Amino acid sequence: MTGNQPAQGPKHKQDLTRRKVVVAGGAAVAAVGVGGALAMTASADEATSTATASSTSSTAEVCYKLTSETTEGPYYIDADKIRRDITEDKEGIPLTLTLKVIDSETCKPISNAAVDVWHCDALGIYSGYESLSTGGGGTAPTDAPSGTPTDAPSGTPTGEPPSGAPSGGTGGGVHEEPTDDERYLRGTWKTDKQGRVTFKTIFPGWYRGRCVHIHTKVHVDGEWTDAGYEGGHACHTGQFFFDEESVLASAEVEPYSTSTTERTTLTEDTIYDQSGTQGGLLKLKYNKKNIAKGVVGSITVGVAPDETNDGT
Repeated sequence: MTGNQPAQGPKHKQDLTRRKVVVAGGAAVAAVGVGGALAMTASADEATSTATASSTSSTAEVCYKLTSETTEGPYYIDADKIRRDITEDKEGIPLTLTLKVIDSETCKPISNAAVDVWHCDALGIYSGYESLSTGGGGTAPTDAPSGTPTDAPSGTPTGEPPSGAPSGGTGGGVHEEPTDDERYLRGTWKTDKQGRVTFKTIFPGWYRGRCVHIHTKVHVDGEWTDAGYEGGHACHTGQFFFDEESVLASAEVEPYSTSTTERTTLTEDTIYDQSGTQGGLLKLKYNKKNIAKGVVGSITVGVAPDETNDGT
């Protein structure tokens, strides 16, 4: 069944310095670290674009800039799916996402890290939060109200905003507890000896107030067990972004083309810091005449493994 979860359901743990994931059976964990056909070498061009010759006051060379930290957002679920293919049955343009995680100070790859990724579907809906998501598509409901209200509201609103209310264009907001059992387009996998990890997913859609993006967390100093990943801390919480050319091309393909949600552009987004690769902008490869065949995205993520950046 789509979005199946463990019998008792995932339980979000707000203390992100101790985290444990449970996955049915040990097969997925046993496969962690095995090279796949989707693995690919990080681009030398990308390395050049993010390299810097600056040195710290202690004369230690900094060869990569730290990748920008961002908010976790309200829809994070502590990892409950140890897998590289997070697509499930969601429709959309195939996306192969390859990440290389390195220590930004030493340039050495970070192996055995747990990398989480999660994002909305082609119409802006997040699994686990379908009733709270602000995306949408298709035609307007047939029972939509018409005409002009006969009496205008008066007075000052009282009480608290409803739980799960969108946070406008900030992309932030307090964490929300999941409202359903779906878990598509979410997953966690282990970096290999070269610090690389590859996910198979779909090109994300968009929702109100945000440009097209993918969320990520990098966890280190934990332990991989038969049950999943336990302990450690999040050294990076960030987001990956897509250039306007690719997003406009995707918008011509179904089901993206059926979206009725106004789109926020990359330059309008309040989370992306406009710094290119350092800010999480992906390097993308695809057939410019037919993006529907699939997209390959890659980026090197420079982190400070001794720091805690949980995005909350």
